[in-house]
Amino acid sequence: QVQLVESGGGSVQAGESLRLSCTAPEFTSNNCGMDWYRQAAGKQHEWVGSISGDGSTSYADSVKGRFAISKDKAKDTVFLQMNSLKPEDTAMYFCKSTFRHGCTWCSGGYCFSHPSDVTYEGQGTQVTVSS
Repeated sequence: QVQLVESGGGSVQAGESLRLSCTAPEFTSNNCGMDWYRQAAGKQHEWVGSISGDGSTSYADSVKGRFAISKDKAKDTVFLQMNSLKPEDTAMYFCKSTFRHGCTWCSGGYCFSHPSDVTYEGQGTQVTVSS
């Protein structure tokens, strides 16, 4: 089971920036995409954006132009750069990895394809934006 770990959350003022990170400490990935979601108190999970295995990105309209997802292949870490934060961005942020063709995970010399019916995710990191 691949466990993802998010970090970088915190409390900021509106207009400031934060950069969240997502890693899989016990694994390395190859050609795997990643999705970012968020959940505000009392609300449903909301998709924020995704990065595919080839590096292409897509974003929810609510964050387009303010948030950017990138991947440092050397560190095998996915980042969510959040600029011009608004109070409505306050939420717990999660990274998730779902099945994508060609995505493999390796640990200790053993590699496997991402199962088609499995989502790997982390515990989340809290982002609080005050006005």
